[in-house]
Amino acid sequence: MIKIGKIELPEFPLLLAPMEDVSDPPFRRLCKMHGADLMYSEFISSEGLIRDAIKSRKKLDIFDYERPVGIQIFGGDEEAMAMSARIVETVNPDLVDINFGCPVKKVVCKGAGAGVLKDIDLMVRLTKAVVSSTSLPVTVKTRLGWDSTSINIDEVAERLQETGIKALTIHARTRAQMYKGEADWEHISRIKQNPNIEIPIFGNGDIDSPEKALEYKQKYACDGIMIGRAAIGYPWIFNEIKHFFDTGEHLPAPTIEDRLLAVRQHAEWSAEWKGERLGLVEMRQHYSNYFRGVPHFKDFRKKFLEVFTLAEMDALIKETQEFYTEYLAQQA
Repeated sequence: MIKIGKIELPEFPLLLAPMEDVSDPPFRRLCKMHGADLMYSEFISSEGLIRDAIKSRKKLDIFDYERPVGIQIFGGDEEAMAMSARIVETVNPDLVDINFGCPVKKVVCKGAGAGVLKDIDLMVRLTKAVVSSTSLPVTVKTRLGWDSTSINIDEVAERLQETGIKALTIHARTRAQMYKGEADWEHISRIKQNPNIEIPIFGNGDIDSPEKALEYKQKYACDGIMIGRAAIGYPWIFNEIKHFFDTGEHLPAPTIEDRLLAVRQHAEWSAEWKGERLGLVEMRQHYSNYFRGVPHFKDFRKKFLEVFTLAEMDALIKETQEFYTEYLAQQA
């Protein structure tokens, strides 16, 4: 059993990564249904929380059915990070996570996210500020370093553990790599072999299949895996990995019915959380992902993009189902 503070997780937990404009409550609910063990909010600006920015405050919404769940914050100012941690604590998440890994220019330019990788002393001060400001367990997600010439994850892991964090997730790329190139998990393996490291170490980067999840589990000996992009439009990946771990066999691939049900659930929960029109407008980014690799979906995609009500959604789902039922019958 893996423990983060008092949070008890399975022996080898699968975590849903915090992803901007993706890891909101409706998406997290789907991933929880399909086997995710621990989830995180979208990352939230500490400055935004303090300014009472509506978008930042909305990201604090969590629900009991998705627990355990952490709220992730980012920033480059100690006082702001401490204050935002206290604000986060008021909504009673299970943990607070600090983002020291986001490579996006608008975040890095503010001296936050992966920008902090250039200054480990600042990273330590920011982490101490959060740890000392909350009674919740604090975790960190970071990268290997700024670039290939400044990989500093060994020092980072030891010094952050000294601040009192309860777990560390390592995206096995540098900031310079962004999301390109191959993630180098050898660094994660080395951290796990460090006798001074006692906190759980979770690996992140390139896990997109049950086979790769099992290979990396066995080869790099981390305490769990965080999955990000591979779960977008494919929440089934969590249970698929768990089933493969247990049996060495694959679960059947999701059918058209499974995909349409996931879209309907995601749309309904998005409408409940954001309001019907806005919820369905913001669903538009997800449709192609749910039907990735499905033949002839291009014609339906345009129709999904024109949906503004759940009634219209239900009618289109019925139409789509009827088409693929006939199509598959013809292929049989």
